[in-house]
Amino acid sequence: MKLKVYLETSVVSYLVARPNRDIVVAAHQELTRQWWEQERNKYHLTVSEVVVLEAGAGNSEMAAQRLKILEGIDVLETTEQALALAEELVKRGAVPVVASVDGMHIAVAVTNGVEYLLTWNCSHIANAKMRRTIDAVCISNGYRPTILCTPEELTEELGK
Repeated sequence: MKLKVYLETSVVSYLVARPNRDIVVAAHQELTRQWWEQERNKYHLTVSEVVVLEAGAGNSEMAAQRLKILEGIDVLETTEQALALAEELVKRGAVPVVASVDGMHIAVAVTNGVEYLLTWNCSHIANAKMRRTIDAVCISNGYRPTILCTPEELTEELGK
């Protein structure tokens, strides 16, 4: 059985985005494309209703491309447990109030037993300083934390 990976919206966005002029963002876009081509079939991919909503927002052409990427990917249920955990993540400062949607991404992945949450959101999700608090909130609420990582981290050898 394949391990589950929750695709956060930034990963889907990077897959279809026009090449960015910022070299760091451009590198992340390329790493995302490589991960998609070389690694995705090794995992059971999942998203949430939040990802679908976010992917469908904005420029209609880009939104259509993002939603096309999501076709056939399992959409996890947003349960009462996920809502409660997301609220607790914000309440305990693991995720700032202004980024409460990021708490939903984490909570849906955690409450559905997903092994990895793949993201380029290094401000509020894949952030080494915040991981300890995020993990502590999950554990104190009876859940095994999801591993929060970037495509670059969840790979065998991208770019080779």
